[in-house]
Order: sequence, then structure tokens, then C-alpha cells
Amino acid sequence: MELFPGKLYYKIREVGKIAGVKAHVLRFWETEFPALSPKKGRNGQRVYRPSDIELILKIRKLLYEDGYTIAGARKHMGMRAPESSPKNKLSVPKHLNVPSLPEKSVDNNQQDTERLKRVQTELENILTLLDRE
Repeated sequence: MELFPGKLYYKIREVGKIAGVKAHVLRFWETEFPALSPKKGRNGQRVYRPSDIELILKIRKLLYEDGYTIAGARKHMGMRAPESSPKNKLSVPKHLNVPSLPEKSVDNNQQDTERLKRVQTELENILTLLDRE
């Protein structure tokens, strides 16, 4: 799906299709990236402007293609963490027994390390979403 010339606002479902992510991911990113704050229409639904979509595409590229963590993408874009956001790491319940990844990989295969960090980031995002419910 492409942006329509002259269209001023897009619904969350349309933006999700454009960016290739689901609506809950967009809502999560709104909590993590202060610059991403779409307005709400009269009916209470989020309405995204083309500038919001450009920011979303940039965030998606940093997270999914370049392998940044959310904190790293925020830093790269010159944003501060939102006040309600955890400092660095989520506190994972001990009964889940989830090992954390080392900052630097002992293995020289950096691509595997980057993939694992992306998976870890996505799992942390899921835990955050579950904690909110």
C-alpha cells in the first residue's frame, strides 16, 4: 500500500499495512518514541499524518533492518526515553528464567548476535504489552 497524494490522514490499519507492522506494535511505539503521537479523531481513533508515517518507517528500518534496540533507535534519532518507560531493561519475572544476551558477543558471527538482539527486543515488547493488560 502506498501513500495517497492529497490524503491528509490515515487510520491505524492503513498505516500498519504501509509499514508492515500490526496495530499493537504502532501503539507500543507511541509509548516508546515521544515524537510519535498521532492525533485522535472525533470518534477517538488515531489518525496519522504523512509525517507520522515517515517517522514510523524510519523507526521500522532502525529496529527491523538495522538491528537497533528501541533505546538505541531513540538515541540514534535524538529522542529521550518517555518518563513512563523503563530505564534500560524490563524486569522479567524470575519464573520465566530468561537469560539475557551479553552486550558483546564472544562469537565473531555478528549477524547472529544482531538477530538474537532483535528477537530479544521483540520479546521484551511482548512482555511490556502483556504487563499493561
